[in-house]
Amino acid sequence: MVITITGQDEETIMQYEDGAKLDPSQVGGGGGGRRGGGIAIGGGGAIVVVILALIFGFDPSAILGGDSQQPADPGGGQSTLQNCQSVEDIEKDRNCRYVAYTNSIQAYWETKLEGYQVTKINPFSGQVSTACGQASSEVGPFYCPEDQQVYLDIDFLDQLLSQLGAQGGDAAEAYVLAHEFGHHVQNLTGVMAEAQRDRSTGPKSAGVRLELQADCLAGTWFANEKNIADSPIGDFTEQDLAAAVDAARAVGDDHIQEQSGGGVNPDGWTHGSSEQRKHWLQIGYSTGDPNKCDTFSTDDLG
Repeated sequence: MVITITGQDEETIMQYEDGAKLDPSQVGGGGGGRRGGGIAIGGGGAIVVVILALIFGFDPSAILGGDSQQPADPGGGQSTLQNCQSVEDIEKDRNCRYVAYTNSIQAYWETKLEGYQVTKINPFSGQVSTACGQASSEVGPFYCPEDQQVYLDIDFLDQLLSQLGAQGGDAAEAYVLAHEFGHHVQNLTGVMAEAQRDRSTGPKSAGVRLELQADCLAGTWFANEKNIADSPIGDFTEQDLAAAVDAARAVGDDHIQEQSGGGVNPDGWTHGSSEQRKHWLQIGYSTGDPNKCDTFSTDDLG
């Protein structure tokens, strides 16, 4: 049986399993310890960060290794995620949906990747100090390989998707989070370290291939979610999948460059075009097989 969340736009809300338990232990306190200068992934490609800076007016050095010592601010209702114990709590606090996303995504990878290490999401507001350096909300959700954790400002994510022209909603948010956990898988398997040796940019660069693979891995979670035991999320609908694909389109490098008011410059791409990102998300979903997500051995990136 699925639960109905009242008082919300039903077109943007996914189905949640009535009575399903949530595990808030997968939510951190908003900031990881500083251990060095690793590069944050998923929100941190230099070209994309500068473009986002033009759109939102923030200091791009925040995610590029700035040394500001301003402490993280867990802020608002985000710190209450520790109180999310069951799906029914989503009715009381909509932010609890992020615990549901996280629990489901990690339950999937525990069954797919031998030795998968469960990690945490760290909601924050404004700025956060991580093992990869200081970051601002405006960068969007990102994964820090140095502390192996995902960081996001929940309130700003909705604004970011809206600013980039995405329809938003639960499935769009879940896609973004599943993409970041795709980076965690890449980090655990060594793919990330190998790709980061190449600092080039462009539509077929190693960085773009890394991002497209994370999109594909996110798609495999969408395809297999219905088979996850005790998942708090119900079956995805065609509408959910359309929202996820739309979010992939919105975060394409070419679309972001257009949003900045400039022309499209493929040589500067770090994450992939809208078409590339949609293509690999759909490959992940249509095959449901992470082994089909090898973006590094093909010249056909979509």
